[in-house]
Amino acid sequence: MPTKLPEINADITRAETLPGWAYGDPELHALQRTRVFARSWQALAPLDAVRVPGSTLPATLLEGLLNEPLLVTRDHDDHLHVLSNACTHRGNLVVERGGVCSTLRCRYHGRRFELDGRFKQMPEFDRCKNFPTERDNLPRVRFGTFAKLIWCSLDPACTFEEAIAPIRNRLSFMDLDALTAEPARSRDYLVHANWALYCDNYLEGLHIPFVHDSLNAALDYGSYVTEQHAWCNLQVGVASKGSADECFDLPPDHPDHGKRIAAYYFWLFPNTMLNFYPWGLSVNVVRPLAPDLTKVSFSAYVGDRSKLDRGAGSSLDRVEREDEAVVEATQKGVRSSLYTRGRYSPTREQCVHHFHRLLVESLKPS
Repeated sequence: MPTKLPEINADITRAETLPGWAYGDPELHALQRTRVFARSWQALAPLDAVRVPGSTLPATLLEGLLNEPLLVTRDHDDHLHVLSNACTHRGNLVVERGGVCSTLRCRYHGRRFELDGRFKQMPEFDRCKNFPTERDNLPRVRFGTFAKLIWCSLDPACTFEEAIAPIRNRLSFMDLDALTAEPARSRDYLVHANWALYCDNYLEGLHIPFVHDSLNAALDYGSYVTEQHAWCNLQVGVASKGSADECFDLPPDHPDHGKRIAAYYFWLFPNTMLNFYPWGLSVNVVRPLAPDLTKVSFSAYVGDRSKLDRGAGSSLDRVEREDEAVVEATQKGVRSSLYTRGRYSPTREQCVHHFHRLLVESLKPS
């Protein structure tokens, strides 16, 4: 990696985009792992999977990049916890299959823990001095809940509420607790491109008239509006004029009341998309596997089944495959020795500019 990180001018009318080398450099990819992803908030597990006191659910944080073995528990006082799933004796996984239990027990040497991670008992350690200590408890991981998901961060750069508040506030009219997972609409896509290129594509509406015929017909391109917040940004999807497709029924005190909003496209730094439609929510998690390989995991949560497959929230698989093709072509282009870096459209690429500035700032030594 070049010794100097690229600079992104704060003035979008003067700024240049990330240089081509940034979308495939192995050293930069490794640096992003610790400085960007380990410090970000990631969707870990569905909240409904640990509804009952005594529930345990092993989960891997950002599989393919962080690969951190974690454990979600709900103790007998009905409190949630996110813990390390590595036994503090020899590192074996404490829980390999989820279920309901009274205590946690490592099957390797029998070390036991309470459901909140506190060390409880270990056979053959009676003569061990200065034992147990705090280090024998399972480390706790900071977490939060939103939209039927449990979110966590290994070393958060901000609190969960600081990150999620703009999304929570804008969607306060939706009953997110009523959403139910729809496994049949969930799937993974393997994209042969850098993860940041995929995010770039999501974060701008400039390509929609050229790449997505069906989505362009559902949305009013001329009414494209974006907002940038500290750790997230928003693209507001306004329904096309004369369209009879489903739109949100917004309360009078909502900032968008009176507008025909077909979708809210929220992006949470660095790699999570929360797409809210009148029928519910589509969550897209962009998982870097290599400098030029990405897995995009889609999961759907439905609130109103009668509104499915209409308007901006329909044909999502087709839109994804169209995006995949153009992103993979762009990956080939940015590798060119004749390409350096581009410019931003001040009217259509504000969110891409926002992403690049956050990314470069996060990569700097703290």
